Amino acid sequence: MCGIGGMLGQPDKAVLKDMIKLLNHRGPDGNGIFIDENCGFAHTRLAIVDLDGSQQPLYGEGSVAIVNGEIYNFRDLIIENYPYHTAGDSEAILALHSQSRGGNASEHAQWIRLLEGMFSFAIWSDNQLILARDPVGIKPLVRAIAGDSLIFASEHKALRAHELHIPVIDDLALRARIAWEYSLDATTLLEGVHQVRPGSVEVWELIEGVPTMTSNARFESQNINPSNEWNRPEELLETFVVSVQDRLMSDVPLGIVLSGGLDSSLVCAVAREAAQRANQPVPECWTVAESEENPDWIAAELVASKLDLKHNQKILDSDTFHNKLPDLSWHGEDLDVTVLFFQPLFAEMSNSVKVGLCGQGADELHAGYPRYRNLSKHAALINSRLRDLDCSLSNLDGNQWWNKNHMPENHCSSLQEFLQFEIDHGQLSNFQLRLVDRHSMSNGLEVRVPFLGRAHRLASNRLPMNYKLPDKMNEKLALRKAADLTQLPKEIVNRPKLPAGRATTPNLIDEMLVELLPRAAEVAKNYNSMEKALLKQPEIAIGLGLFEAMHIIDEGRKKKVGDISQLLDEVI
Repeated sequence: MCGIGGMLGQPDKAVLKDMIKLLNHRGPDGNGIFIDENCGFAHTRLAIVDLDGSQQPLYGEGSVAIVNGEIYNFRDLIIENYPYHTAGDSEAILALHSQSRGGNASEHAQWIRLLEGMFSFAIWSDNQLILARDPVGIKPLVRAIAGDSLIFASEHKALRAHELHIPVIDDLALRARIAWEYSLDATTLLEGVHQVRPGSVEVWELIEGVPTMTSNARFESQNINPSNEWNRPEELLETFVVSVQDRLMSDVPLGIVLSGGLDSSLVCAVAREAAQRANQPVPECWTVAESEENPDWIAAELVASKLDLKHNQKILDSDTFHNKLPDLSWHGEDLDVTVLFFQPLFAEMSNSVKVGLCGQGADELHAGYPRYRNLSKHAALINSRLRDLDCSLSNLDGNQWWNKNHMPENHCSSLQEFLQFEIDHGQLSNFQLRLVDRHSMSNGLEVRVPFLGRAHRLASNRLPMNYKLPDKMNEKLALRKAADLTQLPKEIVNRPKLPAGRATTPNLIDEMLVELLPRAAEVAKNYNSMEKALLKQPEIAIGLGLFEAMHIIDEGRKKKVGDISQLLDEVI
């Protein structure tokens, strides 16, 4: 796994070096720079496969590339007579590109769709800059215009290496984020900083010295297309075993995130068989919680014991979140305050392994969240927030919006429509996957998401809706039927969905929020047109104050030190 950055138009080696400094946490094992008259690349490496080779940038025949991610099927994509220089997976991208050099985005989409993995990459060849991102947005890629340059990177903090890029909060994107609880479409919280769309490829060229997107195309979209009937839990389970097997590809130690919920427990349940197929050691698992009485802790112990897995456990200190919240804001690049356990969990895992597997993505594929049970209530909640924000999300303008109307009534008429909306417009890529990526990579840990493997995605998208949410009291019926074929205890197979973060550390989070409630009100007052909404979501107000302190004040050129109160004082 890696951090990537670069610029098209007036490349500057000093800017590229500063990008490396801002992305070093993503790749502490090495770095490299490429620069010519028109384009420059910066790369930081977390070595996972081909440890002694595969340094980046990678050079091909008239091409240079930088890659962030893993290509799990790279051995199936070997091109005869291509002069490979490494034994790693990333070079598969350059090899495939060599068959379609100089094409437009639609032509590049033909070979990119062959890749199975999580990735974002950039290729410079034949005066074209090609940017692409994996089908569901597991790996990040953002871009902006600074002067006469297109700048891009894995994280938006790296864009600040360019002196002409000054971060400013995007007012409408922020209001949409507060209403929907995640950034929509290509938006970030910053003006002019937009995401490359998952499953898409962009071609940029210099036209009279100006960086211009000359073509773009989707190489894969996610389509929920339920069948009329289903009774094949063993086939659904097999797609998941294969996905876990593929994601055990590693030349370094690997572990599993075990929260005690169904999703992470299912990863553990198939790990032994997947490891045997992959000829890899059986992974150990990791759990953190606030006490040994925590239900997640107890459930995780049961799973590890039943499956005879080595279990690494840690009780979090009472001041964990106070110490880590500024780090969470810096690395998370968003307003997150309540999903905090990732940071200490990933920090603990990174002491022993460099790769992890987690259960993210299952709830989006299998309708696991409570909001799916009453979509009219969820739509009413979002509309209420929009009224408090004095905001409408109809008639949206700009390429950063992939749909011109994001009022909730447009997307909440059925479960199928709503699941499609969430996977298409950011709930998965901009919230869940962003959390996993930023907070694992901040600790030099690569975390993979086997539920989002291609075969399992396709199988899940064909499930009838009544096998995802059969009634308002149950969820993920098909997945539970598949899990029932494993050695998981029945109480885990039937365990209801609990809210992430709060389930693992409910008291630590509530105590912190009670203590910071007066500060939340002070931050909300600063945003007078949003005050009403922020007072109803104090955790968002705290997150917004920290985001402004870490990413806006002093142009966010470097990570700040200080406790929560000191940072919020700068804003208030």
